[in-house]
Amino acid sequence: MWAQVCGLALVQGAIALTWVIYNLYLVQLLESFGFPKPLATGLLVIENLLAMVMEPLMGSFSDRLQHQMGTRFPLISLGIVASAGCFLAIPVVVLGGGASVTRWVLPLMLVAWALAMTVFRSPAMSLLGRYAFRTQLPLAAGILTLVGGLAGAMGPLASQFILGLGPMAAFGIGSGVLIVAALTLGVVGPSSGVESAGTTGNAWVLPWGRLLWVFGTGVGVTLGFRLIMGTFPMVLKAQVPESNPATVMGTIFITLALTAIPSGALAVRLGNRRAMMLGLGGMALVCAAVIAIHSTAMGMVLAALFGGSFSLVSNGTIPFALSMVPTEKAGLGTGIYFSGGALASSLFGALFGGALALTPAVGAGLGSGAFLLAALCVGISAGRSR
Repeated sequence: MWAQVCGLALVQGAIALTWVIYNLYLVQLLESFGFPKPLATGLLVIENLLAMVMEPLMGSFSDRLQHQMGTRFPLISLGIVASAGCFLAIPVVVLGGGASVTRWVLPLMLVAWALAMTVFRSPAMSLLGRYAFRTQLPLAAGILTLVGGLAGAMGPLASQFILGLGPMAAFGIGSGVLIVAALTLGVVGPSSGVESAGTTGNAWVLPWGRLLWVFGTGVGVTLGFRLIMGTFPMVLKAQVPESNPATVMGTIFITLALTAIPSGALAVRLGNRRAMMLGLGGMALVCAAVIAIHSTAMGMVLAALFGGSFSLVSNGTIPFALSMVPTEKAGLGTGIYFSGGALASSLFGALFGGALALTPAVGAGLGSGAFLLAALCVGISAGRSR
């Protein structure tokens, strides 16, 4: 159901774009109110810890709505509207001034926006399972990866342009894209499906053991990604001073987008788990090789290899989570994966966002280990999914 998949991809792109804008402006907004720079790291840790609980909670709540009302869209639309409103309110608070009475409104508003985002992400992404048969899910997910990769590329490649817009315009665009995404998904039919809800999985018992492998995969993929995205620029600055780290990092996202559809087709042929394990193995090898970069050309090649490998993994994560739960628990399965990712982001921020330095060798080693952990979870789950 390509129209529905494209509508969902627009939601994915809107999520990625708003997080790009948020991360670019976070420190600037806090410093404008007189807050210290380390508060940004602390807020991100808190937001991710809250998301670790909220993602599966909202996913499970959407499953209940799906069962009772036949649709998840009321929760999705509520979350998107709340997110858009909170996102636009952030620069409005800043323009209101930094008086001591109101200065703490800004951190509270930042956390409120992050919480609002958790209300709809898992319910929305779980809709992918309704828009394609399970054997075709990686190909459908390729559209989401394509749009998400293009939006993510704006971080390293268009950061100066976004910052030049100013917070009001940038956050206004982000809010507008969220609303457009919600309207588009509503028009194409969020309750449509290739099969009726509940036609499979009624005999299943909620597989808590299988959810552990989904959670572990989320932890490994996200932690490894955060580590290599932190290690890559450090190596380039230290060993190739003449290089442009932003261009090299942008290559990861551009390659991710360009290879998304071919990787989805490959995953359909190989099987999603095999494709994910192949991609995770490639990411682990690239992560280990990063510390050997000695030229811009080598950095570009490794960035492209990482982006291509990551597309196999990114296409497969939601289909993998959906395959480990009954159809009527799709929201919970998706939320558990995102919960693992949120825990990984909190760990990364708590350990390496402060005084504890992340050296290239440590980052590369831990990143490779994280990807191999995710591959282990995917591999073990293969014998436990039936």
